[in-house]
Formats: sequence, structure tokens, C-alpha cells
Amino acid sequence: MKIILLTYLANIIVAGYIGISSLFFPKFSSATIFQNSYQTTDVIKLIGCLWLAIAILSLLGLWHPLTFSPVLLLQLIYKSTWLLVVAIPAIRQNQTYPSVMAIFFLVWVLVLPFVIPWSEWTK
Repeated sequence: MKIILLTYLANIIVAGYIGISSLFFPKFSSATIFQNSYQTTDVIKLIGCLWLAIAILSLLGLWHPLTFSPVLLLQLIYKSTWLLVVAIPAIRQNQTYPSVMAIFFLVWVLVLPFVIPWSEWTK
């Protein structure tokens, strides 16, 4: 149970930071988090909404870890999809992409399957 709580805490810090900076400081977010890989458009704010929602759900997960654990599955799915559809093709075509984000996503995709309480969902 401690590992899931640490995961929620990491989500609150990282997703909260990215969500707030993308929503309220999109130019800063575009330059730092997204490493100038994308133009500063309202899409960055859309991503900020998603990440802030993950941070808020993770905050609630501190009190009800199993109830809010599907947010971890959502992260596993969208981070894996982004790596497969965006990052890997960009790497293969020698295009720019947010490499720090890709590394973070890769680590998270490798860790989340061991954190998600699969057995609790099948009861």
C-alpha cells in the first residue's frame, strides 16, 4: 500500500506542477517541460487540464487508494500510447520531441504495472 501512496504523491507533485504551469504559464511550459518541441497553443492548456486532473485524483487517492487507482491505469495507457505513437516515431525520424518527458514516461510505464492493484479489481 505504501508504494501506491508514493505513486500518488509523485503524481501530485509532477502532474500538479505540469498541469498548473501548462494552464497558467503555457509559454514557460512549452519552453521547459516540452523543450520547445511544440508550438505554444491552447493544446498545451488542454494537456495541463489532463495533468491537473490526474494530480487532483491522486490527491483523493491518498485517502482512498484503491478507489482512485484507475487513474494509474489511465496513465499507463496514455503514456504507453504517447511513447508508441509520438516519441518512438520522432526518434526514428530524427525529429524533436520532449526527451525528458519521454524518459519520465518510460520509467512510469515500467513501474505502473507493479503498482496498480490488479488483484483488488478482480474481487
